[in-house]
Amino acid sequence: MPDAENLQEVFAYYDSWLAFNQRYQRVPGVQAAVFAEDAIAFSAAYGQADVEQGAALTEQHLFRIASHSKTFTATAVLQLAEQGKLRLDDKAAMHVTEIVGTTLGERTVRDLLSHAGGVTRDSQTADFWQLGLAFPDRELLIDVLKEPDSAVLEDNDRFKYSNIGYGLLGLIVEAVSGTSYNDFVRTGIVEKLGLANLGPELDPVRTAEYAVGYSSLSYADQRVPIDHIDTGALASATGFFGTASDVVTYWSAHLPGDDRLLTDGSKRLMQHPWWKTTDAEWPKYGLGLQLWKIGETELFGHSGGYPGHITLSMVDAERRLVVTVLTNAIDGPARQLTEAAFKLLDLAESKPRESTEGLERFTGRYANLWGVMDIVQLGGRLYAIDPTSSDPAAEPTSLEPDGDALRITGGSGYGAFGETYRFVFGADGEVESVRGSSGLSHPIDTFTLPDRVRVSSFEA
Repeated sequence: MPDAENLQEVFAYYDSWLAFNQRYQRVPGVQAAVFAEDAIAFSAAYGQADVEQGAALTEQHLFRIASHSKTFTATAVLQLAEQGKLRLDDKAAMHVTEIVGTTLGERTVRDLLSHAGGVTRDSQTADFWQLGLAFPDRELLIDVLKEPDSAVLEDNDRFKYSNIGYGLLGLIVEAVSGTSYNDFVRTGIVEKLGLANLGPELDPVRTAEYAVGYSSLSYADQRVPIDHIDTGALASATGFFGTASDVVTYWSAHLPGDDRLLTDGSKRLMQHPWWKTTDAEWPKYGLGLQLWKIGETELFGHSGGYPGHITLSMVDAERRLVVTVLTNAIDGPARQLTEAAFKLLDLAESKPRESTEGLERFTGRYANLWGVMDIVQLGGRLYAIDPTSSDPAAEPTSLEPDGDALRITGGSGYGAFGETYRFVFGADGEVESVRGSSGLSHPIDTFTLPDRVRVSSFEA
């Protein structure tokens, strides 16, 4: 497990970095949580849940976590397999008799779980993703499954992501369990974990608790709100909602040695890399799980894309670490914001930890006309980091204390290697200014721009 002091330093900076990027990237709201040391170690919210109403986002607001739902569906299927009620090699038509004699009826449960069934992604009438029509109900889903062109590829030809295939898995869960999909996962997963802010489908009773979702800035100058919609028979593919803290708690049940939901054997089946998802070696897909590699660390989890919400959860089983980031924009940078936590921890652990005495007084966020620089304490060392970078740990500049200055001992050759940042401290010990090769900087809270930048606009 990670060093506790390293975790504390990483979470302290991660909090600041998330807050900065929510504002810098113009994301309406960001909610994040981290599970570490067998508990929720970090939880925070930034920005707004409802821009038009000026409602601040809280840690209790609900997000649609979309394709995270596939992990719940896979968990439900493995639970039924452990109970001897189905086999992964069962053909779909054994349980959903309406599709007997069809091509998709011959696909196995395993094929569907791993997206190897060659099933159409969303059908030819997929405008429900734009709220142009309602999500399909059971009858319409069955009609789609019967259509010959819904079998796009032969089974096990390649990985081909399919929401329709996971809709079929939801029907299988219902047929085998004798109850609705929503009731089965609510009882067998959500309530078993005691999670009050997690559920399989839009709950109209809790409408006021949902963060409003927003459109993209790629095709318009302003975002507009997007209504929440019930996902019907595709709840098993995309219906779930939750808070970041409840979502990381759910993922903690997928760590080795936790038997609340599944045996370790079933979890290994889910986490096994059954298919590459591109021509590259990574990422891969298991049974209801996405698999990635960041540096030398292998991770599992799932993303979610819902009209107005983009979300992601990543799990490092070896370090028993889970990170979930939820955003309420259809172009929200959930992947970048989630991956950053693991990359910062890798940076903190890249060298043996050193003493931190006297380092904290240098840390902070500093700005001048050219941009922003963070001086951060990670792993007992100081680094200069650009918080606007898509990867905050990609090119960190290592720093060594030298009295009231920091000597630059690393970074790109285009930087100021060998030079110093010279600090001016006030009587209270707080930083008043920093001077380096890019000129004078001030703590970002005291930095202001003039109406027009002229010669001598800034204090020399």
